Amino acid sequence: MTLPHLLAEIVGARNVLTDPAQTKPYFTDWRRQYSAPAECVVRPAATAEVAAVVALCAREEVAVVAQGGNTGLVGGSVPTGTRREIVLSLGRMNRIRSLDPLNDTITVEAGCVLAAVQQAAEDAGRLFPLSLAAEGSCQIGGNLSTNAGGVNVLRYGTAREQVLGLEVVLADGRVWDGLRALRKDNTGYDLKQLFLGAEGTLGIITAAVLRLFPRPSATATAWIALDSPRAAVELLGGLRERLGERLSAFELASRACVEAVLAHSPGLQDPLAATHPWYVLAELGDSGDPAALRERVESALADCAEQGALRDAALAQSGEQSRELWRIRETIPEAQFTNVKHDVSVPVARIPEFIDRAGRSLRERFGEIAIYCFGHVGDGNLHYNVGSEALMARREEVSRVVYDALDAFGGSISAEHGLGQLKREEIRRHKHPLELELMRSLKRTLDPGGLMNPGKLL
Repeated sequence: MTLPHLLAEIVGARNVLTDPAQTKPYFTDWRRQYSAPAECVVRPAATAEVAAVVALCAREEVAVVAQGGNTGLVGGSVPTGTRREIVLSLGRMNRIRSLDPLNDTITVEAGCVLAAVQQAAEDAGRLFPLSLAAEGSCQIGGNLSTNAGGVNVLRYGTAREQVLGLEVVLADGRVWDGLRALRKDNTGYDLKQLFLGAEGTLGIITAAVLRLFPRPSATATAWIALDSPRAAVELLGGLRERLGERLSAFELASRACVEAVLAHSPGLQDPLAATHPWYVLAELGDSGDPAALRERVESALADCAEQGALRDAALAQSGEQSRELWRIRETIPEAQFTNVKHDVSVPVARIPEFIDRAGRSLRERFGEIAIYCFGHVGDGNLHYNVGSEALMARREEVSRVVYDALDAFGGSISAEHGLGQLKREEIRRHKHPLELELMRSLKRTLDPGGLMNPGKLL
């Protein structure tokens, strides 16, 4: 009996896909940079089915590529085509198992779309703060497997910090039930941390207990014009002094990014009458009266303007205006879709120096090229994208310039997208050999057969 037939006995024939027309979307990454065949796509509906599929594959020595929404940018959720593989799509595992408003937790399956988790929390009067541009299609299992960041890291932290417990199918098909809703558990190694950010190379996350937060009753959104990235970092400090933890998002965007968005989406409008070299989109939330928050934000912006810390600012006057401002930020990735992309981080205070050095080095090497720089100033995470499709053929050369500049400031070549296939070899230049040795030791211990998402990360 063939492998697809054996798998069909576990999940049903209709949930084992072999027709090329059906499997193609699962075998190709979102940016269409990586594409390779696998034996089939398997779509389980429950943890027990995932466990049975993985156990079968372990016996047959077939690798398993776990896949969520397939919205990643580093080729981490698609096959490599170098060995026998299947794609394990978790999209049918999309149930919200429970929500506890008193404990401020929600237990969800890995295939839940991020926006659905957010909506479930909102319906209960709570906030699940993980938020990113792909939230309408990305799945929570993928978010956790890559330790996604998003726009609210400044106040709430990365995906890793939203997790209290996990359920994981291990490489031999056993299920580790770590779905604990505890905020304190000092009983040894925190095993869940091994699987968060591991990109499916140690096991498959099938469910998670996530933290919820009180939903702000008042919000404010400001679009702020600035002279430079240095001004943005200094403004961040000034606003945090004046507004404290109310500041949840602080997103940087260059003028080149805004112009790309306006060309890509003619329905969007430039928020300010005059053009400026840099912008920040700031989001704030608080309890109490919305008018009080607005007054406080207006006062803080006025103080900063008097000190010359900003050029101009517009405060959204309605929820619709706020959504329009966020649409500009969220459209940036697709507005400059095909170029050499970098997801990097540096200490917040070094952001201006990195941007200056990387830009200068790139133009010395390649001449006047377009640079689209945007990202999360509050946690030092920049999306630093270079050139156009024509420069893609020199991607390694471009990235080497960017990464060399990054090393000078103690940065990381991946802040929130992971390593996948794209950065698997490059990471060797940046991590100490002992770190890589420890990572390989964990991999051998938890996946001795090398069957969990091979060819990624290590």
